[in-house]
Formats: sequence, structure tokens, C-alpha cells
Amino acid sequence: MTQTYSQIHSTSHSPPVVEGYAPQNDTMLIRVGSEFAYSSRGETPALLQVESRQDTDAKIVREILTTTPQVQTHTYLDLYDNRNRRLILPNGQSTFRYDALVEISSYPDIQMPNLTQALVQDLPDETLHFTLASRYCQSDLISDDAWKLFADAPLGWGRVQAVCDWAHDNVAYVSGCSTPETTAMDVYNLRQGICRDFAHIGVTLCRALNIPARYCFGYMPDIGVIVPPVAMDFHAWFEVFLEGRWYAFDARHNKPRIGRVPIARGRDAVDCAMVTTYGNCTLERMTVWADEATPEDLAHFEYSK
Repeated sequence: MTQTYSQIHSTSHSPPVVEGYAPQNDTMLIRVGSEFAYSSRGETPALLQVESRQDTDAKIVREILTTTPQVQTHTYLDLYDNRNRRLILPNGQSTFRYDALVEISSYPDIQMPNLTQALVQDLPDETLHFTLASRYCQSDLISDDAWKLFADAPLGWGRVQAVCDWAHDNVAYVSGCSTPETTAMDVYNLRQGICRDFAHIGVTLCRALNIPARYCFGYMPDIGVIVPPVAMDFHAWFEVFLEGRWYAFDARHNKPRIGRVPIARGRDAVDCAMVTTYGNCTLERMTVWADEATPEDLAHFEYSK
């Protein structure tokens, strides 16, 4: 049976906090990056989104992108100001590697529980794009259910948090259960997904409630939390527009985290693909890292100048 927000939460919601972590300074350095190995049958044009965005609070201190064998690359900014790198994967085996030192805030995600939301007619023009349905976020199909679930949730931050609470409590994280065709409606009906799907369902429900929401993915270290017994991977979350700016929400973890480093933002995962290839090639290996920087990391980047 579907429960409304008031049935799920009989008391006011207190924003979660990161436990067991006391920041020593306002900022810290982390090392982030990824490496992909491909096998291609013939030269294959490719498009990469693995480099940290340059317009966020995560400040890039040093970064290196290398390809083996060495090939020419070209970088441009897309419609959402994501950094995209174009190249041609050569015939046979090849790898590309992105490595960066990033300065981040040593504090968790901003929490502003008293923020409200604007009426649609008062939203800035550039945010209306993120109130509309998209390929993976069919907010038009889920609208009736969204209003049944969250109509009595507090406007603004409280309503977005209610969406995160619902997704976190009702959708199971199941590694490997999702495919490139999985949409937010699939997640809503099947009640399972991976971080990409949690982000999509969050975006979809917020848009159905007339709250501008956009998909985001990037690097996120395990700082201030218990490190999971699985290999590091990219992470997806979503952002909403409230009272003049965008804020990060994470329905997968449903708690503020330290060290989000955005790579790409957009309507949904269509706009935020790590690698797009235009030919016959196979991903052989992918490795991702995101950790607090060590003296060895600093020495590595100093040596790489």
C-alpha cells in the first residue's frame, strides 16, 4: 500500500549528519581519477567525460590525462559546461588515464532545511529546462503518484528530503541490476537500482513536483564513513534549485557526504556518459580512485610536472 509523507514521518525530519568525523581545517586535498582500457577493431572515435568540472567548489590543483598509445585529443564544453574530450581510439589495445589533485571543503554537503521553493512562474528561465521530462526521467508518467506521496510534505527542502527518504527506504541497492535502458519508471516499479537509478528517481519525483532537478555524476571519496568492501566507482547524485542556487542531494546514501567532485551535469545520464564510442570496441577494464591525498600522491604530481 502506498504511504504518504505524513504517514512515513510522524515527527519533523532532522537533517542527517556525518558521524565520527571532525574537520581539522576548512579544506583538504583528495586524489581522484580513473583509467579505462579498451580493445578496438579499427580506429574508433570516442568522447570522454572523466575530467572534473572547472566551475565547482572542488578546485583542481593539478591534473593529468594520458593515453597509451599517445593520440591527439580535443576538449570542448557542451551545453551544460561539462568538459568533453574527443579522441580516436587506435586499432587494438589502448588505455586512457585521468589523475587529479583536488582541493575540497572538509565539511559535509550544505544543509539548508528551511529553504522553500519558488512558484513555477517565478523560476529563472534557465531552470525551466530541468522541470521537464527526459529520456530516463519520465516525470510526466509519475506525476500522479508523486503528488499522492508528497503533497503534504513541507515545500522546498523538506519536500526534496522527503523524496530522498522515500527512495532510500523503498528502493533496494542491488549491484548489477540495472542496464543502460533502465529508466526511473523501471526503478519505481521494480524498487531496485544502483546509484544512477537513485539519482534518476530523485530527479524524476522532484520534477513531477515542479522542483527543478538535474542529474550529476563524479568522484566521491569515502571520507567520514565506513569504507564499503567493494572497489571504488563513480557516483551519481542529483541537484535541485532552491532560493537562487543548486544544492546536492543523494537518495542512495541519504546523508551529507564530504568530497563530491562533479564531472558532469545534465537532464539525466544521457548527458553524462563517462565514455561514448562510435565503433566496434570493448571495455576491458575500468578503475576509479577517490581518496584523501597522501604525501606519496603529492610527490607523484610534483614529479609529473
